[in-house]
Amino acid sequence: MKVLVIGSGAREHALCRALSLDPHVTALHCAPGNAGIAQVAELHPVDALDGKAVAALAEELGAGLVVVGPEAPLVAGVADAVREAGIPCFGPSGQAARLEGSKAFAKDVMAAAGVPTARSYVCTTPEEAETALDAFGAPYVVKDDGLAAGKGVVVTDDLEAAKAHAAACERVVVEEFLDGPEVSLFAITDGETVLPLQPAQDFKRALNGDGGPNTGGMGAYSPLPWAEPKLVDEVLATVLQPTVDEMRRRGTPFSGLLYAGLAITSRGVRVIEFNARFGDPETQVVLARLKTPLAGVLLAAADGTLADLAPLRWSEEAAVTVVLASHNYPGAPRTGDPITGLDEVEAQDAPHAYVLHAGTRRDGDAVVSAGGRVLSVTATGEDLTQARDRAYTAVARIHLDGAHHRTDIALKAASGEQ
Repeated sequence: MKVLVIGSGAREHALCRALSLDPHVTALHCAPGNAGIAQVAELHPVDALDGKAVAALAEELGAGLVVVGPEAPLVAGVADAVREAGIPCFGPSGQAARLEGSKAFAKDVMAAAGVPTARSYVCTTPEEAETALDAFGAPYVVKDDGLAAGKGVVVTDDLEAAKAHAAACERVVVEEFLDGPEVSLFAITDGETVLPLQPAQDFKRALNGDGGPNTGGMGAYSPLPWAEPKLVDEVLATVLQPTVDEMRRRGTPFSGLLYAGLAITSRGVRVIEFNARFGDPETQVVLARLKTPLAGVLLAAADGTLADLAPLRWSEEAAVTVVLASHNYPGAPRTGDPITGLDEVEAQDAPHAYVLHAGTRRDGDAVVSAGGRVLSVTATGEDLTQARDRAYTAVARIHLDGAHHRTDIALKAASGEQ
């Protein structure tokens, strides 16, 4: 089949890489894409938020499947426009994508479905926020109700910082702090059947030891050697299936990728948040371990036949991804800097390590930075230690002036810690 992927980040590069390895994919397109995606897919300019433009491009290309990567187009209803044009689309409707688009809506769905989550208050004034912050105490958790590209959450012991974040948002969710390690679990669903993928853990803070400001994610790994073997089945039964059932009951069935951000607390599993799409950078490691060809799985979700699919096959290997970020990220990033060493990684580290592009573009013969998170250097190995070694060996070959990365991705897990 011909497949069109919408988006331009490392998540979309990971999706395109997996789809390019699928023998059933006869032509692969991406819009707008980036310099790395151009190596495996034909790129097309498009406004990813314009549903009519995306649908028109899919029709022009004769696409048999459209995969919408980022959250903003989903919330904007791009998947609806593609389906209205009669083309199968992997991604929830605009109404269903409110699970990510509104933290308050997600809390309401969780309450109705009996999904375990943090106690919370929805606040629209500074006075309401202050009351909620006082009720829960430190550490304070303040979440922008809307989309914020993974950076709308503040967790702090500083009351004034918590109040300032609340004041900067039109509507916020203030909730109790959840202790314990965090886990990302993706599930592919057609609105009825729910197919969980392998869990991963990402690293949100900019600096080693989980220091510095929140980011969109500085690295990830899978599998989680410290997690309970029954974790996926438990989350499927208590979180994923009830949420999908509740969305269908409301008349807004959720079809696509349901991403549960979880805290494994002293009182059991709790949902931190839902996302309506593959997470970045966890997608990079989860897809690195998936052996089942991807296109057929996504198409089955799009056309409602997931129940007929054979069980997914997974590699026993571990995967680690390390994000290389531009100067000043997560502040306003410096762009336009040349990136060197990519050919060396390809020549010396493939196939065990490879580079997925995020914020890059072509400038003549050079590849230059074009965003905050620039590259996701991904590697596989017999265990996390070997995957880490391979990933950091590849990172060391790459030069980007002023770039920074964490050196502790999966370090604790490789030594048996959470």
